[in-house]
Amino acid sequence: MTDTTKLILLVEDDPDHEALTIRALKKSNMVNDVRVARDGEEAINLLLGPNAIKPQVILLDLKLPKLDGLEVLKRIRENDATRTLPVVVLTSSDEERDVVRSYQLGVNSYIRKPVNFNDFAEATRQLGMYWLVLNECPPA
Repeated sequence: MTDTTKLILLVEDDPDHEALTIRALKKSNMVNDVRVARDGEEAINLLLGPNAIKPQVILLDLKLPKLDGLEVLKRIRENDATRTLPVVVLTSSDEERDVVRSYQLGVNSYIRKPVNFNDFAEATRQLGMYWLVLNECPPA
C-alpha cells in the first residue's frame, strides 16, 4: 500500500457534488491531494488493488453505481489493510436506516450534505480541519 500523506479519497458519482467538495476544500485552504473514485468498484480497486493508496480520510457517498457506499464501507472494514482508515459518509441521504447501517459497519462520521453552497463549504471546511489537521491516524 502506497503511503500518501494527507491524501483524501473522495468517492462520489455526481460531478456537481465532486466539484463542490473540491472547491470547498480549496476555499478552506485544504489543498491536499484529492483522488476521486466515481463508483464503489473504483474505490475498492484504489484501496485494495495492486497499487493501493492509503488516504488520510475517505469521503464516501452512499448512492453509488456498481457497489453502493455501504458495501464499500463493509469491504473497507473487512480488510486488515484498510480497517483503520477513517471513513466519513458524506451523503444527501436522510434515511435513518442509512445512518444506523453506516455506524453498524464502522463509519467514523456521518454527515448529510447541506443544500446551500455556503453551508456545504463550511461543513467541508470543518470536516477537513478535523480529519486532516486535528485528527491523528494510526500508523501504517
